[in-house]
Amino acid sequence: MTTLRHGDRSQAVRELQRLLNANGAELDADGAFGDATEAAVRTYQGKVGLVSDGKAGPKTMASLQGLDIRKLLKHSDLLQASARLGVPVAAVYALNEVESKGRGFLDNGKPVILFERHVMYKRLQLAGSPGDDQEQLLHRADLLAKQAPNLVNPKAGGYIGGSAEHQRLAQARQLDEVAALESASWGGFQVMGYHWQRLGYSSVHDFVDAMMRSEADHLEAFVRYIEADANLLKALKAQKWATVAKLYNGPDYQRNLYDVKLERAFERHQNRALVAA
Repeated sequence: MTTLRHGDRSQAVRELQRLLNANGAELDADGAFGDATEAAVRTYQGKVGLVSDGKAGPKTMASLQGLDIRKLLKHSDLLQASARLGVPVAAVYALNEVESKGRGFLDNGKPVILFERHVMYKRLQLAGSPGDDQEQLLHRADLLAKQAPNLVNPKAGGYIGGSAEHQRLAQARQLDEVAALESASWGGFQVMGYHWQRLGYSSVHDFVDAMMRSEADHLEAFVRYIEADANLLKALKAQKWATVAKLYNGPDYQRNLYDVKLERAFERHQNRALVAA
């Protein structure tokens, strides 16, 4: 579903306005997403507890249509993250807007994932116990790369997207359960499974169970990730967006303008004076 936002004009906006009016708004259903419609979206999001960004995406539309939103990220979750990290609410809103996929779960209720075959290739080479032979591990990884190159490969790729990524993961789990779970990125913030120990989870299965529960759990993993990186947290507190983007997105962050997007999102949300409501 396309996210509707300020400036849009369409029949979909007219339907949005109709649904907002059915929930107490008093809009002219003209199909134009202007200031009044944005304000009405924010008011509705605040009323039901959703992230109050003034955009009508899949989550807001699902709520307006009466669907279950208990797994979805709430405004209160972002407020708690702000207090915990010691940064402005606008900074957490900016991170959620730019760094998250915007949606932590698929329509079938499974968390959004992306299986990384090149990570699987590396994880298979790691010794699980002192008795493991490194040469044998490498040989097994290379053998599996020949047998199932879409699941084990020195090179990234093979992505299918959506629910099909869960099919790839299920196939990879048949090769090696732990390595497969560690080789997927999970949830709205796409945190890699192999970070489980660094982030304080008892096992990769504990981490995955959390990713299955809610978008609040996805945010929790993201907050733990920031807390575990002193330089990232310091840059976030100082609002040094280029450093934040480089540390989280890697050296190619400029290609996707992550730093610019973060700064603009922060300024936009800060100007809207988000408060601890």
